[in-house]
Amino acid sequence: MDTLNINKQVEILNDLVQINNDRIAGYEKALEGLNDEEGEDLKPLFQRMINNSVDYNEGLEKLIGLFNGEPALGTSGAGKLYRAWMDFKALVTGGDRKAILESCETGEETALRAYDEALAEEELNEESKKLILSQRADILQAHQEVQALKQVLK
Repeated sequence: MDTLNINKQVEILNDLVQINNDRIAGYEKALEGLNDEEGEDLKPLFQRMINNSVDYNEGLEKLIGLFNGEPALGTSGAGKLYRAWMDFKALVTGGDRKAILESCETGEETALRAYDEALAEEELNEESKKLILSQRADILQAHQEVQALKQVLK
């Protein structure tokens, strides 16, 4: 694998590290925005999504290390991926269950788009594709869980 391809792999993987950092920050903000009466059922779900993103980053960072790259720090808020998590943070502050779930849904859609963009890159090796596909499947499941919870409110 040539240096250009290795650098592109690291860039793609680091974009996903940042989107997972966005997910972590978003769900931490969602936990803060929940009121005690209405949010008890959401707290374990949001904490699991935070934990999943931490785990996803560990896998991504391991691959980045194999390419002798440095894992990204921070979120993508000022970057090129998406700005949906900024909307998420603004909506969550009201503590409204529906607004929180709608923001979570938007955040999960953002993560799915980032994973789809990564998978569309030709530079990915098979090990990276396999990890990204697995993580995307988990995020899709989380998205479906959020959608189901939101449907109950209608």
